[in-house]
Amino acid sequence: MVVGEVIQERELIIIGGGPGGYNAAIRAAQLGIEVTLIEKEKLGGICLSKGCIPSKLYAHTADKLGDWKHLQQLGIEAGEPKFDIERHHNYMQQTVTSLQKGVEVLCKANKIEVITGSASFMTGNRIGVESGDTFEMYKYEKVIIATGASSYIPEEIDTRFNHVYSAQDIYGIQEVPEHLVIYGSDYIALEAATSFNAMGSKVTIVIDGGTDFGFDTDINKELSRVLKKSKVKVIKDTVIETVEESDEQVTLYLMKQDEKLTIEGSHLLVSIGFRPNTKELGLEALSIETDDNGFLVVNEFSETTEKNVYAVGDVTIGPVLAVKAIKQGKVAADHIAGKTPELNLRYIPTVVHTSIPIAYAGLTEEEARDEGYQVTTGQFAMAGNGYASIAGKKEGLVKLIKDGETDLLLGVHMIGQGAIGMISSGITALEMAARDEDLSYPFYPHPSFNEGWLEALESMTGEAIHVPPNKQKKEAEPVGS
Repeated sequence: MVVGEVIQERELIIIGGGPGGYNAAIRAAQLGIEVTLIEKEKLGGICLSKGCIPSKLYAHTADKLGDWKHLQQLGIEAGEPKFDIERHHNYMQQTVTSLQKGVEVLCKANKIEVITGSASFMTGNRIGVESGDTFEMYKYEKVIIATGASSYIPEEIDTRFNHVYSAQDIYGIQEVPEHLVIYGSDYIALEAATSFNAMGSKVTIVIDGGTDFGFDTDINKELSRVLKKSKVKVIKDTVIETVEESDEQVTLYLMKQDEKLTIEGSHLLVSIGFRPNTKELGLEALSIETDDNGFLVVNEFSETTEKNVYAVGDVTIGPVLAVKAIKQGKVAADHIAGKTPELNLRYIPTVVHTSIPIAYAGLTEEEARDEGYQVTTGQFAMAGNGYASIAGKKEGLVKLIKDGETDLLLGVHMIGQGAIGMISSGITALEMAARDEDLSYPFYPHPSFNEGWLEALESMTGEAIHVPPNKQKKEAEPVGS
């Protein structure tokens, strides 16, 4: 190995080129900071190459596969579609490569120095970078850790099995599974379940130790109904004991309370959480506080407990979401540049690109009750929405939650077509401390999915036009009064 002779000085070093890292790099460069970005693989990170983009492409494909029956209803002659996974992979790779090149172009345009290699901390504000047969040493003024996280696989599951996949490699699969068993119930598990179900797989979801999907109660109920209708089997409240693999199948041995269960499938996806990518970073050279799982503790400016060291994205405590990484990256860059940004994760949105999309922000009904609010809710089933009928997308509902005393909006929960696009309005309303009158006053375009909001709002006061009176009365009664 060739070792560099001189320690090179840099103003800002960013370790990791995923959404958090490259957004931080570009924002810092915009603010006049000289930036060096170190990435051991491709810019864009796991999100672009194996996570966000591939999973949403699969979801998009599944949605198109589900449209053919509606096309026939519209009078458009179309036979039952056939899915070619090889052509799909080619398109996915073209999309990923194009986006990666786009990030490269942006970094170059912003005069960001990009180094390919593996970085690790040394003492004295130094970072060593190993790239092939060379090793260089850099001294930094400030540094941002943006190394992300990797799928957690429990020790009961042998990762060497050929038919066992993590959340970060399932979309590299070369065949449509005959029977995909999914161990986990997070958004990644749900997206994979409905995508592969649409592509022809039999799907079984095994919920790890829980009895629902972690959404608001009414969203859980609607999702369960939709999954049952799609013939996706859900087994709740289980604990995995062992997993075995033969040439043709994967077998899970589970405990459900005192009952032993055996589940057999052609493939297994495990999606029950993540662990931070910090093992090879040499963090022992620093004094950074972490939680029990190794995620880094940061403040509202994304500063760690080590001076001049920031951290953003999945490597930090909090939801493993690209939207969090992007925001934290910009906040860290702003703070390094001397600005006073603000970051609060209370209203971070969660979106799930299932066959019936899910989006929410703010408190669930149960959480609002636990925080002491006198809860009032309003709901509207999308089956009563005119545009949903036109589009053949009548599944789902809108649920809004407010404080019955102050009328302050507390939470927005949606399942159904258009939910992911509409959640931005909910986030804005929550951030601006909107009350129900602020949301019911404006015009809502007709016909549109958005009208579901107005109906849910008006059902709080028994004034919704397309909700039966007896149902409105029940929903409008404050809980905890």
